[in-house]
Order: sequence, then C-alpha cells, then structure tokens
Amino acid sequence: MTSIPASSRYVIVGAGIHGLSTAWHLARELRARGLGSGGDILILDKRAVGAGASGIACGVIRNNYFQPAMRELMAHSVAIWESDPQALAYHPVGYMQIAPEEMHGNVAKIFTEQRAIGYPSELIEGERDCRGYLLDMFDDWQAPGVTAILHEEKGGYANNLRSLRGLAAKAEAEGVRIVPGIRVTGLRANGGAVTAVQTDRGDINTDQLIVAAGPWIRDVWSMLDLPGRISVTGPGGAPSEDRPMWTYWALQEGTLGIDPKIFTDNRGGFPPVLHVDSSAPLYDDVSGDLITDRMWGIYYKPDLYFGGVQGGTAPYLIGRPADEVAVDPYGPESPDYTVREGFVRMWTSALAHCHKRFEGRRKAYRHEPTGGIGAFTPDSFPVFDVFRQNAYVIADSNHGYKMIGVGALVAKELLGEEQALLTPFRFGRYQTGELHPVSSSPFPWS
Repeated sequence: MTSIPASSRYVIVGAGIHGLSTAWHLARELRARGLGSGGDILILDKRAVGAGASGIACGVIRNNYFQPAMRELMAHSVAIWESDPQALAYHPVGYMQIAPEEMHGNVAKIFTEQRAIGYPSELIEGERDCRGYLLDMFDDWQAPGVTAILHEEKGGYANNLRSLRGLAAKAEAEGVRIVPGIRVTGLRANGGAVTAVQTDRGDINTDQLIVAAGPWIRDVWSMLDLPGRISVTGPGGAPSEDRPMWTYWALQEGTLGIDPKIFTDNRGGFPPVLHVDSSAPLYDDVSGDLITDRMWGIYYKPDLYFGGVQGGTAPYLIGRPADEVAVDPYGPESPDYTVREGFVRMWTSALAHCHKRFEGRRKAYRHEPTGGIGAFTPDSFPVFDVFRQNAYVIADSNHGYKMIGVGALVAKELLGEEQALLTPFRFGRYQTGELHPVSSSPFPWS
C-alpha cells in the first residue's frame, strides 16, 4: 500500500480529467514561476486513475454549445487536446450537429458566434442543401426533416482511459504524486479555512484543497458545510425559487458490435462525430411500432477503441433526492443505473432511421453493463469557484471529460490570476440571475 504524507501544499480530490489536468498544469506553472514543483501536489482517489465518470466517458470533444461562455471555454479546451494528440489519444475527426427546423435558429446562432471567436465551422441551411450535404458524405443517409447542419472542423473524440493515463504520466513526470485506494472521509477547518483532509488512512494537512470529485461532488460539498438546496433567481430578476443544488441524471451509452470500418464516409474515411436531433416520429426498426413522436436525439461515431459504433442518447432524470442516490458502486458496476433494453431499442432504431446500413443491426448491439450517473447543478452548467477561503471546487455538471482545459485555467487562478473564461461559472450567478441561456435541444447539457 502506498504511504501517504502527513502534509501537502496542494491536495486534489479526484484522479479524473479535472484532477489530473489541474495537477499537471499547476506543476508546470509552479516550476515556470519558481514557486515550487509537482512535488507540492498530491492527488487522492478512492479507487484509481479514471475510476469515475471520466473513465467511462464516450470521449466526444466538441464546441457545439448554445451558451457563449461554454463555447469560449470549449475552444480553449480543444486547443489543449490538440497540443498532444498521441499522449491524449485524441482523434481530430471533427463534429457535426444535424438539426430540424425547430433548432435551426439556435444552430445558426452558434455558427455566427463561433465565427466571432475564430472557431472554424461550416453552416448548411435548408432541407434540400442539408440532404445533399449528407448524401455527399453518406450515400445511405435517409433521415428526413434536416434543415440545419453545423460542421465543426475541429473536435472529434478521445479514448477515455488512454487519455487519462497520458495525463497522469504528464503530471507524474512533473513530480505530482497520485495516491489510489484512499477515501476522503471529512475535512478539518480552522478560522473558516480547510486545514486538513481526513481520510481512511489518516489526516493530511494542506494549504489548498482542490475538489474534482465528479459525481461524488455531493459528498465533498456536504463536508464543506455548503447548502443542499439554494435559492435560484431567474433571468432578468425573475422571482427566485428553491432548488436542489444537485440532481442526478443517468447517462445512456452503448456500442453496436460491428467492424468500425463499416461506418465510413463515401471516400472511405472515418466521418466526424455525428449528433442528430430530430422532430420526426421514431419507429422501432424491428417491430415498426412508434417509439416517440417527441423531439429526440442521438450521437454516434465509429470507434476502434470500443470496437464498434459507439454513442448514446439523452440521459434520464433519476427521480429521487440527491442524498438518496447511490453513487457507489459506480458505472458498469451499478445494480441500478446501467442502460436498459429501452435504450437499446431507441438508439439502434435511431441509427437505422439515419442510415440504411444500420437497418436490422440490433442483434449486433453489445449487451454489457454501460452507463453511469452525473451530478447536475440547478442550471445544468458547471460551477468553478472558491469556498471556505481555500477550497477550489470544480463541479462540471457532467460536461467534464471534454473540458480538459479547465485544469489549466484553475491552475492560474490558484496562483492568483482570475481567468475570464471561468468567471461566468461562479456560484454567485444563482443569486444574481446571470444564468446561461437554454437551448431547444433535448439534451440537458446543450
């Protein structure tokens, strides 16, 4: 068993994308400024690197957000992915949003604002032109009703565990110490500031706590004596309402176990990651029965790491208070929150709705435990802020894996440099009503 130190200048809780990225970037900043080194940083994880949400992530990297602050933040993160594609297992195939008329205005707005920040993308409008664009890429495209396409040149996907191991290696090369198999049980404070992290293997004194606990944020939030319910002021000063700070949603993702090379474009190359939202009725690919006549959405990509076509659909709300949700065992090990047959039916039917090549392929779906749960904030967007004087909380509201650049920004804030890209995500927005705009997408994180 790895020994633990009695103290560490910086203690990071969580060895996922945010914890590892923060440690790596903070170590580099300390060294460059002559203020210390990676040896001043300790990462704690109850299991191991990538044992939480980051380790089971689909891996999609995109800029496609309706919210300006999210787009600017994601443009920064994409640059980090591009900085070392090999070590981060990053595949820059691009990303494509395919949308119906109900979302046309939102998609066009995103395109305009992407151009304003220099993020390269192409907008295709009108049902005829959209159909021609898709048929030029896929000769078996058959989904009707597409009136807007946003094709991002950058972005793509990365492999979850390989990228996390790459980040861990970068952090350890800077001298950062990662301790797996250690559980945080509480925090000790003095004068309002956190002075020690209590664990099942003893206390660790610290000057600065960084919380990057993913779906376990609920528990560390409680250790910080922060509220489980808050008052949220509506946009424009609308009357506030009492809301739970954390709400859990169950993620739905899976893999069609076919040769990924079956899903190539007309030129024989791998296509961009595809995200399709549709208002067309969706029918069961096997029985022909109606699945839904409401707006639906899926995302998918050929993925050599997953060994097939991998993707998912919108998560579903877990209908119980956050403190009653069993986060452990997590992900595929959970007896409660892995995908069910309803997801398989919907996702495979949606694939067939879009591409003729996927018709009759449901039998190829890989029936294995998949999925996980995420802790969402009241407005479903991240909170990056300092609490109790020296506890920096990275609460990503399940946007996490793609946001690898947050760690670089947090590192600078820890050294006293406020970052404009993080300012829109302060906790105080719930009191002031400066909330992020809401799109018409069926996904809570769009």
